[in-house]
Amino acid sequence: MIEVLTGWGADWAQWGFAVFLRVGAVMALMPGFGEQSVPQRVRLVLALAFTAVVAPAVSVPALDLMGYGAEVLSGLALGMGLRMFVMALQMAGAIAAQAASLSQLVGGAGEPQPALGHLLTISGLALAMANDLHLRAAELLILSYDVLPAGRLPDAADMADWGLEQVRRAFSLGFSLAAPFVLASLIYNVALGVINRAMPQLMVSFIGAPALTFGGLVLIAVSVPLALAVWIAAFNGWMANPL
Repeated sequence: MIEVLTGWGADWAQWGFAVFLRVGAVMALMPGFGEQSVPQRVRLVLALAFTAVVAPAVSVPALDLMGYGAEVLSGLALGMGLRMFVMALQMAGAIAAQAASLSQLVGGAGEPQPALGHLLTISGLALAMANDLHLRAAELLILSYDVLPAGRLPDAADMADWGLEQVRRAFSLGFSLAAPFVLASLIYNVALGVINRAMPQLMVSFIGAPALTFGGLVLIAVSVPLALAVWIAAFNGWMANPL
């Protein structure tokens, strides 16, 4: 009986360790749970909690060293896909801040970025958490075993194409979120050029700078809620079908 229980416990330990490798790799990059501001011990406990949720719902065969490495690679691929959405918010904030001449303001804690980028990132993470990110993440991890079987290395060509698509999507989403600021900046600079051409003696920069800053703040109040709605829709769509 002791030998049976020992063998059963060893199988469960290997099973749980294999699941933990994939879950831990995803958690290290997941928005919200994997942020640098979250203590490492808290991230470890979260990874163990997600492992306890995911492990009973998946089937993992006995793996060798290569199989364990495949689990880490699969988790990192999914985690990078999730992290790209945070990078899209940061890119949108940087573009918008540059267009509105607000890029000199200092951001908050974490990675150095403009205040607008920090605002978009924190708001996006809060919105994702409010939309049950933990449940969607658990569902994503469980269903990932259907597309990326345990212990099997992902195809290099397919992963390269998929990775390029994630980068393209992130840049496209980031620029789309910042599009109102880019258009407003273009209109502002064209109008400023026309005024300067018509009245060369007028110091248009002294008049236009306060107007640009005020207009940027108004545009933030108007466009940021819409931008976050677009972002969370794209994020939820990716979580439902990441591959």
